Amino acid sequence: MTAPLLEVEDLAVSYGRVPAVTDVSLRLLPGEIVTVIGANGAGKSTLLNAVMGMLPARGTVRLDGEAVSRMPVEERVRRGLSLVPERRELFSSMSVLDNLALGGFHASKHERTTRLEAVFTRFPRLKERRAQDAGTLSGGERQMLAMARALMAGPRVLMLDEPSLGLAPRIVAEILGIIGELRRSGVAILLVEQNARAALAAADRAHVMELGVFTLEGPAARLAGDERVASVYLGL
Repeated sequence: MTAPLLEVEDLAVSYGRVPAVTDVSLRLLPGEIVTVIGANGAGKSTLLNAVMGMLPARGTVRLDGEAVSRMPVEERVRRGLSLVPERRELFSSMSVLDNLALGGFHASKHERTTRLEAVFTRFPRLKERRAQDAGTLSGGERQMLAMARALMAGPRVLMLDEPSLGLAPRIVAEILGIIGELRRSGVAILLVEQNARAALAAADRAHVMELGVFTLEGPAARLAGDERVASVYLGL
């Protein structure tokens, strides 16, 4: 049996006395896409930020069998965990190339060069615009840059928070195609997405999150055919 790259056990996050995520557990295998769908305020982004170490949380996070729960964000990045945040959080006044360089801050010069070549092969538009300030890019290009910057860290587990947010359908299809390519290269992907139809079509397994807890989980194709999911999240 293949060992999981990412394991989350009984993760809990509270804002003061208000629980935001309650006893959530999940796992990702190499080359697997797992999606978490749910309404605004369900706790999806909080979950990703807690796994990344950006929020205090109870529970256990393991990366390739090693507990990283007490490690700072930078160390989790070094060990192969990366997050593309919902707001992308680019440095708008810096060039595309400089934003990418920041993504590979901990890598050797050789690793940065190799990863930059791979990123420009996967995102040719970024290569064309490498000297432009990030703030001058289109919405789709900014999302590509946010993904490319995360890939500069050489992640084994890539977490994506609402990658389709605000993008045209054509760009969404392109982004999902790139996610599929990453999965085929062995990267495990945790995808948080309000576009439930697209997320379930792309994923291997899925979780439905409501008010900070997982209420349904299983193969993505099965959840896509679930009457409740279809009614609440697919508009059927």
